[in-house]
Amino acid sequence: MPTIVDPNVLVGISTGDDAAVYRMSDDLALVQTVDFFPPVVDDPYQFGSVSAANALSDVYAMGAKPLIGLNIVAFPSDQPRSALNEILKGGADKAMEAGMPIVGGHTIDDHEPKYGMAITGVVKPGEQWSNAGAQPGDALILTKPLGSGIITTAGKRGEAEDAVLQAAIQHMATLNAAASQAGREVDINACTDITGYAFLGHLRTMLEASGASARIYYAQVPQMAGAWDLATEREIFPSGMQRNRTYHDHGVTWDKGIHPLAHRILYDPQTSGGLLLSTPQAQAGRLMEALGRQGVGHAAVVGEIVADGRGNVHVVN
Repeated sequence: MPTIVDPNVLVGISTGDDAAVYRMSDDLALVQTVDFFPPVVDDPYQFGSVSAANALSDVYAMGAKPLIGLNIVAFPSDQPRSALNEILKGGADKAMEAGMPIVGGHTIDDHEPKYGMAITGVVKPGEQWSNAGAQPGDALILTKPLGSGIITTAGKRGEAEDAVLQAAIQHMATLNAAASQAGREVDINACTDITGYAFLGHLRTMLEASGASARIYYAQVPQMAGAWDLATEREIFPSGMQRNRTYHDHGVTWDKGIHPLAHRILYDPQTSGGLLLSTPQAQAGRLMEALGRQGVGHAAVVGEIVADGRGNVHVVN
């Protein structure tokens, strides 16, 4: 891709951020993102809901407000239209929850269903978040538990208990709107959402963009109920977990006391995961209180930013 020289591009492609930000005036910037994927769950309505929440997450990760959305749909022409209707209804209901109208979209015939959205959001220039500002001494706060990739993989195989699968779907379908709103009450130096590159992949992208490193307290990282047993006792995990590990593990060190299979949680590809917020240590307590008031019940302080190196992660107990 060519180098971007337009001064109105406040966030572009150079840092691998969650969305682009373009300044329209001194008081208005547009936030643009697009995301879509094949089904992660069998129920069409739940798939639509999760996909919409996942696409909206990129806007919330920029500290912005979603404005309008466009559907992106691939669907087999020989499959029942009722399933397509349910996918779109799930997305529409989630968009309505976010206060965002869906104003159009595009549909193609494809052998595998895919659904997502292109979303335009708004933010005041200078108030947008990015993944590139984490500072040594910052606390790292994660707002959703990990494990959705493991659990949905087990679900596709018919090996996940229904209660475990439904709880994971509820996490994935939960908007990051409340977490983003809580973040507006403090200083956020950097933010990203946790999706396909997993916790450690998205963290390392943030660190490389910020020119910093991090220490992660593994025991404090929230996990979805059932994910650990599925990944370790029953050896069920997505193939993307190993790809994430292969790509990123050169920049990660693990304390000897860490369980040897802990990487299966931290490299698990997430769908519609939580926000990872980097805030000054002195404001971490205020952010946790704000998250609590907003009903974000699974948030946890999971680590801190340190200055030794760039893009490195040290996982400790």
